[in-house]
Amino acid sequence: MARYSHHIFFCTNRREDGRQCCAQSNASNMRDYLKRRAKDEGLSGPSGVRVNTAGCLGRCVDGPTIVVYPDAVWYTYADEQDLEEILSEHLKGGRVVERLRLPDSGTAT
Repeated sequence: MARYSHHIFFCTNRREDGRQCCAQSNASNMRDYLKRRAKDEGLSGPSGVRVNTAGCLGRCVDGPTIVVYPDAVWYTYADEQDLEEILSEHLKGGRVVERLRLPDSGTAT
């Protein structure tokens, strides 16, 4: 059995040169929010969900971005409501949230 059912990686990359980056969209706080909500829902921990920080995921122009493994589903989000939808639909229900899903191939940044 895998250690976790899902790993959620949040891009929290910050660029100092003014180019678009996920940190500009409050990514660290959004990561903390989903981590807390997964715990509240009893989803976190071994054999459950793990919410992680990632450096640049290479899709800042599509961002803010997260990727859910092992499903390899890339999402963007605007706010906590979007993260709640990912939590309830994908992580709990096993259904991809198509309206937030990014194409599998993205724009390299």
